[in-house]
Amino acid sequence: MEKPDLQLLYFTYRPKDVYPDVAIALYLLATVVLIVQIVRQKAQFWLYILPATAFAEALGYVFRELCVRKTTFTLYVLMTLFLLLPPNAMALVNYKTVGKIIEQSPARSRSFFLRSRFVNWFYFTSDILSIALQGAGGGLMTSRTNREHGKKIVLVGLAIQLFFFACFLVTSFYVWAKSSYSVAMSSSDSSPLWAKRKVLFTVVATTVLLYLRSIYRIIEFADGYGGTIYSAEWAFYAFDTLIIYLAFIVYMAVPLGSHFVRAKTMPTEGAEEAAPLQFPMEPKNY
Repeated sequence: MEKPDLQLLYFTYRPKDVYPDVAIALYLLATVVLIVQIVRQKAQFWLYILPATAFAEALGYVFRELCVRKTTFTLYVLMTLFLLLPPNAMALVNYKTVGKIIEQSPARSRSFFLRSRFVNWFYFTSDILSIALQGAGGGLMTSRTNREHGKKIVLVGLAIQLFFFACFLVTSFYVWAKSSYSVAMSSSDSSPLWAKRKVLFTVVATTVLLYLRSIYRIIEFADGYGGTIYSAEWAFYAFDTLIIYLAFIVYMAVPLGSHFVRAKTMPTEGAEEAAPLQFPMEPKNY
């Protein structure tokens, strides 16, 4: 009995071998640039999530390139998971950024949903839930018998993600508009207002890009295995590969690390911690 063509079985088309190579090079470049920026800026360690995510994306395209050459079930599962899940970690960085702004600013909101602990807990939990559902559904979709169940689970995970992205954008715009919230200035900032605009622009722009990518993924999975969107290789590279890389370009062009540096301590024994970074208040009317 003739063995089935696994490439056509899983992809439903013949994927081209040049695109994964280009994606690998671009994402590895982003990994190196982000690491260099974070080290030079002495940024807080949670920002290393960004180069780790870029590296995970590169691995996803390594598995895709291997699948192009010889498709196997294991390689296809690894490719699916590494290309589906890592971008969710970028949302964690944005959640942490806004949580830090709220935590380090002089303003203290009476509303529980604008407290840093709630922002971190609420959005982190939503993202972990979304990652878990997408991972479980993506794994099930590699099985022909469980494909429909896997698709539904992934769609639920993506829908949850879209809802919380929308909530987070509302929170981000509120923090942006409220003059009582401020951001630490970097050496290149002309004013506290400019520093805040840079950081919140990065957060909002990348969140919108992640939102668009999630919409594409919902349409792809809703269209079904073998559907028009699923079978269009150009759509994957345009609405997933390119959109995610545009988000990394924003992170590299407007780095967050210079605004969230590690706390310094005095080198002498028994000395107290150096004074924390000062966050100048912005003018109230702008």
